[in-house]
Amino acid sequence: MVDGVVLLVDASEGPLPQTRFVLRKALEAALPVILVVNKTDRPDARIPEVVEESHDLLLGLASDLADDAPDLDLDAILDVPVVYASGRAGAASTNEPANGDLPDNADLEPLFDAILTHIPAPTYDPEHPFQAHVTNLDASPFLGRIALLRIFQGEVKKGQTVAWVRLDGSTQNVRITELLKTKALDRFPAESASAGDIVAVAGIEDITIGETLADPEDVRPLPAITVDEPAISMLIGTNTSPLVGREKGSKVTSRMVKDRLDRELIGNVSIRVVDVGRPDAWEVQGRGELALAILVEQMRREGYELTVGKPQVVTRVIDGKTHEPYEQLTVDAPEEYLGAITQLLAGRRGRMETMANHGSGWVRMEFLVPSRGLIGFRTEFLTVTRGTGIANAIFHGYEPWAGGIVTRNNGSLVSDRSGVVTTFALIALQSRGTFFVGPTEEVYEGMVIGENSRSEDMDVNITKEKQLNNIRSSTADELERLTPPRKLSLEESLEFAGDDECVEVTPLAVRIRKVELDQTLRARSASRLKKQNA
Repeated sequence: MVDGVVLLVDASEGPLPQTRFVLRKALEAALPVILVVNKTDRPDARIPEVVEESHDLLLGLASDLADDAPDLDLDAILDVPVVYASGRAGAASTNEPANGDLPDNADLEPLFDAILTHIPAPTYDPEHPFQAHVTNLDASPFLGRIALLRIFQGEVKKGQTVAWVRLDGSTQNVRITELLKTKALDRFPAESASAGDIVAVAGIEDITIGETLADPEDVRPLPAITVDEPAISMLIGTNTSPLVGREKGSKVTSRMVKDRLDRELIGNVSIRVVDVGRPDAWEVQGRGELALAILVEQMRREGYELTVGKPQVVTRVIDGKTHEPYEQLTVDAPEEYLGAITQLLAGRRGRMETMANHGSGWVRMEFLVPSRGLIGFRTEFLTVTRGTGIANAIFHGYEPWAGGIVTRNNGSLVSDRSGVVTTFALIALQSRGTFFVGPTEEVYEGMVIGENSRSEDMDVNITKEKQLNNIRSSTADELERLTPPRKLSLEESLEFAGDDECVEVTPLAVRIRKVELDQTLRARSASRLKKQNA
C-alpha cells in the first residue's frame, strides 16, 4: 500500500493538536512525512517560525518514542521535505517565499512530485493470500452497510467467499455480494480488485471499522483499528408537546424514530443507541455535541418531530472512582481577549497547559477541559472574542470527575398557559429578561419563552391582552419600542437548555420546554428536592 503522511499546517497558526496525534501515529509506523505549509500569502503568515515549530514537534515526538523504538532514525525524521503552498491560488513550490507572498510556481506540480519522490509505491507479495482492512463505512438504501476496504495482499472477486475476522477474534465466512471501485467521485461495479486498491464491498451486515477480511483457507488478521469511545450522550425521543403533528412533521411515532436511528447505525460508526427502558426515547451517544446536533438536524429536515434532552457526558468508573472524558483545547485569539478567555475556561474547570505569543497580536493557548465544560462553550467564546477567536479540541482521555460546572447563571422565563403571544404582554414583561418568541406566536404551558434576568425560573403570562374601554385618552399614545426576539438555533438551544429542560424539534421550529409541562407538578418536585437537600 501507499504509506505516508502529507502534513498540512497553516502558515500563521502552525501545528494544531490534531497534528500531534497524526504525527505520532506516523512515527510509530515509520511512515515518511511531507510538510506542506499552506496559506503563505496571508498577511499574518510567519513561515520560518511555523517550519521551526513543526520540526520541534517532530523532534519532541521522536524523543518520546525513543525508548520504545531505539532504532528510530532522528536525522531522517527531521530531514522532512517542505513544500510551500497557497491552496486558494493553486500554487506550490519547494522554495520558501517571503511572509505574505505567493509561491514562485503557478501550479501544484511540486507537491505531486514530492509525493511521488518521498512516499513509496505499494508493495505486496504475489504469493500472499487475500488480506484487507476495513478502514471506513458507508450505507446504501439498496445494498445496506458498505465496507470500504484497503487491500494489502492478494485479490478479491465479486461473489467470492472470504473470512470475516471480528474485533473480538471470532471468524465467520461471508460472501461478497457486490464489489465497487471508485472513479472520480462515483462508484461503479467491478468484477475483481487486487493489492493496492481501495474498494467498497457489500453483503456483510454488521461489519465495522478495524476488522479484517482474509482468505478462508489461510486466515491472517491485520492489527485492529479502534474507534474513539463516545463522550457525549443525548436522550432522543418522540415529540410529546401539545403542538405535535401541527408543523409539517410527517414522522412522529416511536417506531419511525427508532427505525431512523437504526438506519443511522449502519453507516455511522461514531454513534451508539442505548435502550433506556422507555418505548418512546433512546440514549444516543457520540463523540461530541456537534456530531449529535447534526444527526438531529438531518432528522428534522427529513420530517421527524423529536424531543431532545440536554447533552450529558458518558462517564466511567475506574478503580472505584468516577472518571469523565477530557478534551485538549487549543485557542487562537487576539491578545486583548486573553483575560476573558482564561476566566471563561476557568469557570468550566479548564487548566491552561501552555501559552505562546507569536508577536503578531495573537496568542495561542492550550487547555485541558472536561468535555462537559465545552457544552455551550462555543457561543460564549465567540461572544467574548467578538467572533475573532478560533478554537479546536481533540479527545485527550479520561480523568477523575472535576466537580460541578455552572454554565448558565440566569433562569428561564416559562409560559404558564397556552395561547398566542401578545404585544401588550411582551411590552409589560420586557424588563424581566430576553424573549425567544414574538407577537402572534403560539405557546403552551411549560414552554421556555425567554431568559430571566435573575438566576431562578419565572412563570409568566405571555398571552395577556389589553383590556379595551370606551374612554379616549386625553393625550396621544406613547410610542412603544418592542425589542426583537432572540431566535435560537438548534445548537444554541441545546446549549441553553437546563437540567430540567429539553428541546422540541420540528421541521418548522426549535423550542425549549420543561420536561414536566404542568406548573403545579414542577413546583411540587422543586419543593421535594429542596427538602431533600436541606
